[in-house]
Amino acid sequence: MTIEEDIAFLQRIPTLRELGEAALRILAIGVESRFLATGEVLFTSGEPADGAYIVLEGSFNLKPGWPRARDVVAGPGTLLGESALLVETTRPATATARESSRVMRISRSMFLRMLDGYPDAAQRLRQLIAARSDQWAREMQNVHSLLAGDGKKEE
Repeated sequence: MTIEEDIAFLQRIPTLRELGEAALRILAIGVESRFLATGEVLFTSGEPADGAYIVLEGSFNLKPGWPRARDVVAGPGTLLGESALLVETTRPATATARESSRVMRISRSMFLRMLDGYPDAAQRLRQLIAARSDQWAREMQNVHSLLAGDGKKEE
């Protein structure tokens, strides 16, 4: 893929789209591509996560590292490990290629350097994270209300 094609692909990822084209150009230049064969493991549950992956082609089975959790399939355009772009964390699932697949890897260090160089992109990302946090808080309040039996659902 050319840099322009990589930028266009990155713009399709909801979280990354908010960063703007100039910031995405830096990411497109700094990403690493990796091909995986069917059955190959991209990462394992519990291992340290130092960046995120974007599925370009193929698909991955994500098997969570806790009992009774359901497996999930991630296909093209999926951002795996979004939180690892910003903070030290561990992988919550094992990702195994279901078919020949290709991913882009964005390292945390490169992502944070990009944010340092593009404060407007960092501000837009902060706003996105704040909006998500507000939504999660409302959803958790709804769950709490339903479990408490008061029957009220917050909007």
